[in-house]
Amino acid sequence: MIASCLCYLLLPAARLFRALSDAFFTCRKNALLAKSSSTQVEGDFAMAPRGPDQEECEGLLQQWREEGSSQVLSTSSEGPLVDKGLAQSSLALLMDNPGEQDAASEDKWSSRQLSDLRAAENLEEPFPEVLGEEPLPEVQGPMWAAVPMQTGPQYADCALLPMGALAAEQWEEDPAMVAWSIAPEPVPQEEAPIWPFESLGQLQPPPLEIPYHEILWREWEDFSTQPDAQGLEAGDGPQFQFTLMSYNILAQDLMQQSSELYLHCHPDILNWNYRFANLMQEFQHWDPDILCLQEVQEDHYWEQLEPSLRMMGFTCFYKRRTGCKTDGCAVCYKPTRFRLLCASPVEYFRPGLELLNRDNVGLVLLLQPLVPEGLGQVSVAPLCVANTHVLYNPRRGDVKLAQMAILLAEVDKVARLSDGSHCPIILCGDLNSVPDSPLYNFIRDGELQYHGMPAWKVSGQEDFSHQLYQRKLQAPLWPSSLGITDCCQYLTSCHPKRAERLKYSRDFLLQFRFCDIACQRPVGLVLMEGVTDTKPERPAGWVESVLEEDALEPEPVFPRTVGTIQHCLHLTSVYTHFLPQHGRPEVTTMPLGLGTTVDYIFFSAESCENGNRTDRRLYQDGTLKLLGRLSLLSEEILWAANGLPNPFCSSDHLCLLASFGMEVTAP
Repeated sequence: MIASCLCYLLLPAARLFRALSDAFFTCRKNALLAKSSSTQVEGDFAMAPRGPDQEECEGLLQQWREEGSSQVLSTSSEGPLVDKGLAQSSLALLMDNPGEQDAASEDKWSSRQLSDLRAAENLEEPFPEVLGEEPLPEVQGPMWAAVPMQTGPQYADCALLPMGALAAEQWEEDPAMVAWSIAPEPVPQEEAPIWPFESLGQLQPPPLEIPYHEILWREWEDFSTQPDAQGLEAGDGPQFQFTLMSYNILAQDLMQQSSELYLHCHPDILNWNYRFANLMQEFQHWDPDILCLQEVQEDHYWEQLEPSLRMMGFTCFYKRRTGCKTDGCAVCYKPTRFRLLCASPVEYFRPGLELLNRDNVGLVLLLQPLVPEGLGQVSVAPLCVANTHVLYNPRRGDVKLAQMAILLAEVDKVARLSDGSHCPIILCGDLNSVPDSPLYNFIRDGELQYHGMPAWKVSGQEDFSHQLYQRKLQAPLWPSSLGITDCCQYLTSCHPKRAERLKYSRDFLLQFRFCDIACQRPVGLVLMEGVTDTKPERPAGWVESVLEEDALEPEPVFPRTVGTIQHCLHLTSVYTHFLPQHGRPEVTTMPLGLGTTVDYIFFSAESCENGNRTDRRLYQDGTLKLLGRLSLLSEEILWAANGLPNPFCSSDHLCLLASFGMEVTAP
């Protein structure tokens, strides 16, 4: 009787304890959900490992209820029904088996969450104290939330955004945000600049608060009023002025093939759509009249670059690399400033020649400047523009020299005038050679003695002097069958064609039926009875030699110099490759974090002798005058911008930009 009465008394107490503990842990879970980011907490609960099976759970639950009932009797007169140890064990049980609820119970759980959370807010004592945690201090000001980011080893931090902005619109991750930052005070949004390419709405450039040229601190150096070596100002007299840009824009295929070079970059800034928008913004900002591009991927050119540049007012010519390569060179000009006279693509590949078995190419255009009508009856000389991307391999300087000889021979042919002189020439591109290297000096000085020189030394990219075996250049550098002299000219330019072609009659050709060569059995001729088993007999009285001395055109013979190559184009560099204000060399690219110069713009001018390296003018002005240039940067500045590429410069090279003036003469 006493035992039955005791059971009736304990049963309501156990039920009351169970109801209170369920409500407590429900509120505790809601409090955790409210304090943590919703995505992270829900993910933790959803991805928690499943607990024991149903029978084990029921057994553990029954044991917990029995232990709880005994603790209720001992603590009913002392205060709260829940102590710290019981709360921790219950929370562990709840976390170990969170996935027992089905979809229907989850819907009910959501509504139950809200009611329990409201009840928890009305409690006088916060739950963190029950679990032994310190309450979070209240912070005055706007609320903040951690925004999830794709973080790598170099991007271990995360960005912060106001809670209001996060709730208003789904946040799009900015690749340039790589550290903690505090959002500024809300300001009225300004109207975004109008993007001129209507058909490329999905490729809008990312909004940048600071222009590209201000972030990387590139300045425009004006030479238009600076006297030259002869004391004359570059701006004297009427001139036809134009700007030219040379830019290696980094083909996407090549970047993916050499991904180890770009581990310092956030993956999002290497995306082609992001890079394309930045490149187009850069073209639009500098607005050159002539644009020479290298590493232009063919599908990107035809699908995006060429249509966009055409909308900007350019006429474009493209030459893909030979073989299976997917990139090439492009030259674009504005038809409002120039008229095309001829376009000549250049292929360096020559079948059967080991020296020229690479797929690099070049492109040479002859442009006629269009003089404004306001200047009257005046004329301007044509302009020859050459663009190329030379082989990279630092060990094969012999290949680089042969490729450059072919390009110079093509430029000589295109730029040669009727009187034997040359029109103004601009040669630019990625030459994969450093300043003051033998290849660089050959272009600038017009002569190079190469015999016995190690092949790696030609470009100066790397030092292989420690290796036992070194390929050395031997004379002649290329065979005569290439058809190019040691002065980098085609044979047809050195030996004019005859005025008339030789015409041969039928009787003359029949005289060769029984000549000496016709009566000799060819080597390897298959023996066939009645066909090739007899030797032709020369008729009596048939003369053995039927050719006259001047009947055949003599094979052109040209002298070959011993270990020396030359050219007569008189080229000099736009850049001096040194920053006197910083005391550092200029840099156009940063492979593996090492700054170097491999991109150039050469133009027709007479170089000055004994020029000072820190002087910005190392030449005498001719028909083509340098009026200004966009300054390059040092390695330290590029390091401050996280190298190349970065969120603002979407190539691993810097663009080169120069302004020129051409003399305008009366007819």
